[in-house]
Amino acid sequence: MPVTGHLFAVSDLHVAYKENRRISDELRPESDDDWLIVAGDVGEMAADIESVLTGLAGRFAKVIWAPGNHELWTPAEDPVQLRGEARYQHLVRMCRSIGVVTPEDEYPVWRGTGGPVTVAPLFLLYDYSFRMPGLHTKEASLARAYEVGVVCTDEFVLHPDPYPSREQWCWARVEQTERRLAACDPNIPTVLVNHYPLVREPTDVLRYPEFAQWCGTDRTADWHLRFRAAVAVYGHLHIPRTTWHDGVRFEEVSLGYPREWQRREQPPRIPVRLLGDGQSPR
Repeated sequence: MPVTGHLFAVSDLHVAYKENRRISDELRPESDDDWLIVAGDVGEMAADIESVLTGLAGRFAKVIWAPGNHELWTPAEDPVQLRGEARYQHLVRMCRSIGVVTPEDEYPVWRGTGGPVTVAPLFLLYDYSFRMPGLHTKEASLARAYEVGVVCTDEFVLHPDPYPSREQWCWARVEQTERRLAACDPNIPTVLVNHYPLVREPTDVLRYPEFAQWCGTDRTADWHLRFRAAVAVYGHLHIPRTTWHDGVRFEEVSLGYPREWQRREQPPRIPVRLLGDGQSPR
């Protein structure tokens, strides 16, 4: 029988907040064939990440995970004190043990409603290239952020080991991922899943524009076109919305912090249906 389910996506569950953990625990598929994309920031503690993804994998036919920055933190209170690449690989092994697809696995092809599409979870990080106009170096950009008091916690607890910097880790990930995407079937569109937006335009609405430098890399600016994206999925900004860039739909699918979603008139719009009937309107 053909698969008739839908492809859904969510990000930024931040389950350290009890209100968010309740929402996460209540996420349910509409049918036995539904897949769920989780585009990063499940939480900070390794045990919480495993618990939540295990629960989701038990309810959805397939769960696909791409890491956010919070999963890569090494909090002092986490028994798992791995840093950088070692922490990421620990999470990859954990996901594989519970049947969750990671950026290190073969990209699955969704053949249900709106398919076929190749679902590509990406792990790319950022390289401080989303700088404010007139700031031409990372050093100047960071200096401005410290001056105004807008500094991402990554600077203190997201370690790039064994790379000498986060941007060099980012560049290595971009190069590796670009090769993999180029090898995908050119006759099948893609759903590109990254915690950060692939283009810088979504960051234009940030209340604090200095934060944009922790939100992606210019090196992916044309990927939605080069790699035939039917939709590009991201989170991180905590500004859930649909935008269009070069005719490609971008979906920001985050839940965000309780202080953010509780003050909105409408309840959180998660998970977001990506393809077929009832997808987010243009």
